[in-house]
Amino acid sequence: MFIDSHCHLNFPELAENLNEILANMRRNEVSHALCVGVNLENFPQILALAEQHENIYASVGVHPDYELEAEPTQELLVKLAQHPKVIAIGETGLDYFRLKGDLEWQRTRFRTHIRAARESRKPLIIHTREAASDTLRIMSEEGAEQIGGVMHCFTESLEVAKAAIEMNFHISFSGIVTFKNATAIKEVARSIPLDRILIETDAPYLAPVPYRGKLNQPAYVKHIAEEIAKLRGITLEEVGRATSENFGRLFLGGTV
Repeated sequence: MFIDSHCHLNFPELAENLNEILANMRRNEVSHALCVGVNLENFPQILALAEQHENIYASVGVHPDYELEAEPTQELLVKLAQHPKVIAIGETGLDYFRLKGDLEWQRTRFRTHIRAARESRKPLIIHTREAASDTLRIMSEEGAEQIGGVMHCFTESLEVAKAAIEMNFHISFSGIVTFKNATAIKEVARSIPLDRILIETDAPYLAPVPYRGKLNQPAYVKHIAEEIAKLRGITLEEVGRATSENFGRLFLGGTV
């Protein structure tokens, strides 16, 4: 059994073929998926998917790349997170790759999400790109370790991974870990504790080998598990079992 801990099933590329996407999940032993929010405007779509499908969960948050979005308040995020199918706050974080200039608004938004997560007692889904130092600093300043969460689509160094793990966070690997030149990420996947690893597709993006360059979907998370098993010298079944248990413990407070 495998769980896709981060995907965007409400995005048009996947939503228009949702029945096929869900059938492919079943065929590939992907039991559950977390559909992650990137803005508030489309949050009702995500919540509707989670309500309609027992094996789909939702998160609520505003992505750091969405500069022109209305800023979410802590109160609103906490209110939306009260729904039982909403199991996380995010994705949130910092991205200094796509946007430049004065990004203090990103840092303020990130702090709002961390505070909402602490109040709602829901874990964080953190996006960080070329901003690891500030991301870790704000996590520490805002007490993110009190609630924990996941560093999604991890592309940073082993040192950053260890620092995040020390703050009660998991490390999630996307299809990037299957890319031939992703040597640093492969080393992180090989080195960190198995009980801190999650797997994700970030679908419809970042399809793993052998589907690289094509439309991604949750069924392909099995290929990420295969790569991690190979890197660590363990069985695919061990990776599936561990990452599913990790998901349940982090997001559901128990088993899936």
